[in-house]
Amino acid sequence: MSTALTVSALREHAIRVLSAAGIRNADVDAELLLGHVLGVSRGQVQAMAVTDAALDPEQYLATIEAVERRAAREPLQHITGRAPFRSLELAVGPGVFIPRPETESVAQLAIDALLAVPSPSPRGIDLGTGSGAIALAMATEVPQAEIVAVENSPRAFIWAKQNLRESGADNLRLVFADLAEAVPELDGTFDVVISNPPYIPDGAIPRDPEVRLFDPPPALFGGPDGLEVVRAVSRRAAALLRPGGVLILEHGELQAAAIHELLRADGWRAPATTRDLLGRDRATSALR
Repeated sequence: MSTALTVSALREHAIRVLSAAGIRNADVDAELLLGHVLGVSRGQVQAMAVTDAALDPEQYLATIEAVERRAAREPLQHITGRAPFRSLELAVGPGVFIPRPETESVAQLAIDALLAVPSPSPRGIDLGTGSGAIALAMATEVPQAEIVAVENSPRAFIWAKQNLRESGADNLRLVFADLAEAVPELDGTFDVVISNPPYIPDGAIPRDPEVRLFDPPPALFGGPDGLEVVRAVSRRAAALLRPGGVLILEHGELQAAAIHELLRADGWRAPATTRDLLGRDRATSALR
């Protein structure tokens, strides 16, 4: 069935197609895809729909293609090439974990911890930075801080480099290294260590096709119980932090008790879990 070459008609068509494909908030994705093709904001798309603005054939075909890709459950962020994160807009695509909205509140814990440090130049490190989302949030929102970001995936590292370049954050150093070997010359000098490690158990299958089919498996799966990388972060963070420094770990909603136990076994003090905006356990912090 043909669709009239107007923003209003194509928006309605996109919503129907995406809804039929099981996309939650299909209207949001439809408007964002239209905005991506037209080079305008979502609000401008809504205004253009109200005024029944016309589209040219190339814009129509490009939108239809984008909607078909999204209906096949390709992540919206892969289609647009961008992912919002706090005040940032990050470049993302195949090979890098797409930053999630719930991680924004985890980054806030690190930002608050940096701001609480009495030093004029607090130091933080993000282990397994992926796209650079958390590290760049720390660097741009606490500009007096010195931030290090570590990543061991070549494909993810390329995205992090692009995002660092776009941000212009000269207080962030990006390091390609395995977690266990990260910046040994800086042991004992950090005030904050943060990580959003892979924490899905190997035998679990993510429900959403966007995650199952498109996120890189090394960024998802953390061993038989999901905590192998968490254990490695705990050990490395203990060396990186100064006495009194804070470790912040993002994790699954059912993992807080196990993480408290392993952190106490590693000598961490006062583990505490923070919930996300939906009331789910999301991050645990502890003191060195």
